[in-house]
Amino acid sequence: MNTELRAIVMSGPSGGGKSTLLNKLFAEFPGCFAFSVSHTTRKPRPGEENGVAYHFVTHEKFKELIQKNAFLEHAEFSGNMYGTSLQSVKDISQSGKLCVLDVEINGVKSIKKSGLTPAPRYIFIAPPSLEVLKQRLLARNTETEESLQKRLDTAEEALNYSKEKGAYDHVIENNDLDIAYEKLKGILFEDIKKVQDNLRK
Repeated sequence: MNTELRAIVMSGPSGGGKSTLLNKLFAEFPGCFAFSVSHTTRKPRPGEENGVAYHFVTHEKFKELIQKNAFLEHAEFSGNMYGTSLQSVKDISQSGKLCVLDVEINGVKSIKKSGLTPAPRYIFIAPPSLEVLKQRLLARNTETEESLQKRLDTAEEALNYSKEKGAYDHVIENNDLDIAYEKLKGILFEDIKKVQDNLRK
């Protein structure tokens, strides 16, 4: 059982390219990474499987888990609760894979306070500027004026936090996807190698 693998906490504003970078990483190194499956009180969408997309639970069950300090971080969005359980992170780390947590700024702060050991690697994926981010979000054609502004406000807060001393171990500016990906891979190279060596045993 290998418990030395540090979880990877990825953060960054919507439209910053975080999901694209993670998808590339997962595709190049199959079997090395696993997403922590979050708990949520929202209803499953068509095709979503319990325990795969999310652990779907009732509001009562979620509150019970909060009381038991089961979550590393939890938050409420649009009336639904979402949380990352300590157990799901431990299960992945002990399976010999690298656990990836995709969380927003408050989640990052909560995980830092949680005393998770070994301490995770904190990586922030930053857009070149808020203006570039705005153009990327507009290009999606999925945002209303209100939701766009909300995302930009959240992004500004996240960017400001990322500049604070010690907020993240690494900040990668995603101006060019290939360059950003090489940087991310470089940061995780030793960890990936460790997992691959274990898989070969």
